[in-house]
Amino acid sequence: MKKEKVLSRMREDCLVAVVRAKNPEQGEKVVDAIIAGGINFIEITMTMDEGNPVEFIAAMSKKYRDNDRVVIGAGTVLDPETARQAILAGANYVVSPGLNVETIRLCNRYRVPMLPGVMTPTEAITAMEAGCDVIKIFPGNIVGPAAISSFKGPLPQGEFMPSGGVDVDNVDKWIKAGAYAVGTGSSLTKGAKTGDFAAVTAKAKEFVEAVAAARAK
Repeated sequence: MKKEKVLSRMREDCLVAVVRAKNPEQGEKVVDAIIAGGINFIEITMTMDEGNPVEFIAAMSKKYRDNDRVVIGAGTVLDPETARQAILAGANYVVSPGLNVETIRLCNRYRVPMLPGVMTPTEAITAMEAGCDVIKIFPGNIVGPAAISSFKGPLPQGEFMPSGGVDVDNVDKWIKAGAYAVGTGSSLTKGAKTGDFAAVTAKAKEFVEAVAAARAK
């Protein structure tokens, strides 16, 4: 999927599901449950306990390649080497908890959106100068929704996606604050810890409905 389309779809959907799986078997069930609940952007992290997360990205990209609504990405990418592996495996976007300019350059070379995690205006400016279209505010639970307006004060041209601490009860606050999209992980997938994947689907539906309601106001 071309970079422009990925970014357009991300703004349209406004929801990115962060999947931290123990292993590929559990991960596939989580991904299927999330997609069944209506969330199409799946960020598969590099923090898998058992198995190869890059191979898992490849497997999910292959499984959903005929579904033009599903967009698979890679998360917790710390360096350009990992970013390249993920992109070649099929990742349509790359997300990191921190700022690494070499990773951004690598993703730009492949024309793949790169969302680095930032906490300061200096980091945000560095990311924008390196060519990032959307920047991740992480951890979102530390700064809260007001961080977006604080960033957009001096950087009105910036686009921001919070991740960390985003749940059904506060997602409307993030969207009203001007979030380009929101990333959610543990509050969405906690049912998977007990094997309750139906709960993951139900929570995904709640998120979709909450986002739609917030954007309608």
